[in-house]
Amino acid sequence: MEKTKENHLLTGPISQQLVLLAVPLLLGNILQQCYNTVDSMIIGRYLGMDAFAAVGIAGTVMNLMIFILNGFCTGLSVIFSMLYGKADWKEFRREMFTAVSCGGGAAAALSLIFLAGVRPVLALIRTPEELMGYTVEYLQVIAAGLIAVYAYNLFSGILRSIGNTLASLLFLLFSVAVNMVLDLAFVAGLQWGTAGAALATVLAQMLSAAGCCGYLWCCHRDLIFTGKEVGFHADLLRKTLRFGAASALQESNLYIGKMLVQGAVNLLGTGAIAGFTAALRLEGFCNSFGDGGALAMSVLISQNHGAGNPERVKESLKKGVKFHVILGIVIPFLMYLLTVPGLRLFLGEGNSEALEQGRSYLQLIALFYILCFVGSALVGYFRGTGKVHVPVIGTTLNITTRVLLAYPMTQRFGLAGLAVSTGIGWMMVVSYQLLNLRMIRKNAGKTRNAAY
Repeated sequence: MEKTKENHLLTGPISQQLVLLAVPLLLGNILQQCYNTVDSMIIGRYLGMDAFAAVGIAGTVMNLMIFILNGFCTGLSVIFSMLYGKADWKEFRREMFTAVSCGGGAAAALSLIFLAGVRPVLALIRTPEELMGYTVEYLQVIAAGLIAVYAYNLFSGILRSIGNTLASLLFLLFSVAVNMVLDLAFVAGLQWGTAGAALATVLAQMLSAAGCCGYLWCCHRDLIFTGKEVGFHADLLRKTLRFGAASALQESNLYIGKMLVQGAVNLLGTGAIAGFTAALRLEGFCNSFGDGGALAMSVLISQNHGAGNPERVKESLKKGVKFHVILGIVIPFLMYLLTVPGLRLFLGEGNSEALEQGRSYLQLIALFYILCFVGSALVGYFRGTGKVHVPVIGTTLNITTRVLLAYPMTQRFGLAGLAVSTGIGWMMVVSYQLLNLRMIRKNAGKTRNAAY
């Protein structure tokens, strides 16, 4: 094997490494939320409440497209982390070529599918007719730019897999600033409507992807594939599809469920839709903490799993869960206290119905949030050890519960009923994850006893 830089994630203090990995990931997740948040705030200010509500509906469908690709890349980053921990650079480069060629083709196909299916999907989730035009023009631009989304998620995922979470954050920070400037130029200045906001987002993603790729080329050229690695690698292709498809399925299950939940919200009228849209923006910031911690755990655990360090894997799980429990207490408490001023950032001082609906949802769901954070930590562990099927099944169980309960609960209790439905879904998935963790430990104990 070729010689490369020392891997510092295989030794040293685990708690410190988790924090150093998690902080840039957390900030990156928050910046990702800024894409939608900036779009929403500028659209609400310059295009009115109907356009604002339409972007909320579009966000649910857009997230389905984006998180299929993001999930696929998250699965691939586990493979890259394991190979990096194993110090197998040749296989790393072969996997990069496989990911670029296979995933790029999949992203292009997904773009065509969604361009053709935007209107049927919006009709399926019962989008009000007065919001349809705004929503369609926004989503068509996003769908056309999915290749940029894939490129950014792939190259930033590779940077994360080698333990460099800061570089992708810096490129993302620059692109968010560009997104804000282009939003103002396209929406407020040129008056291109919701399509202009979507175009700003796509162009900003392209800049992030170019930055990450350029950084890899300049600073980690030994990891970039060359002509020697170009070819059909059947073993890696199967592994790429297995890990990528499993993670993509998890993300798509989650967002298909959210689309169906959006259908339940749409039945409550424009006021509830606007309140839910604003609530989701705030909730997205809270989820960034759990998601960032889960990604940090996945990187640390997968590198040590690839290097054959089971004790560090076990210790990383313990420290990671403790980290998420603390976040699961502090973040929801702040969300509960700041619900009303947070919602007013998006809804303004008027629209009392939307404000009340959003408040009832956020303050009730805050009581369940520790389950969400614990579940995120366990997802990081299962992904990092290559057990990618567990998050898929857990997410399916979670979202099925939420969808089945959402329609009757929202009709009876409004968005407060949706909060309870979500909390019950989190209970189900954490129970399933803990059962799997117990079975893994039991089997490991049997293996040790058999060795003696």
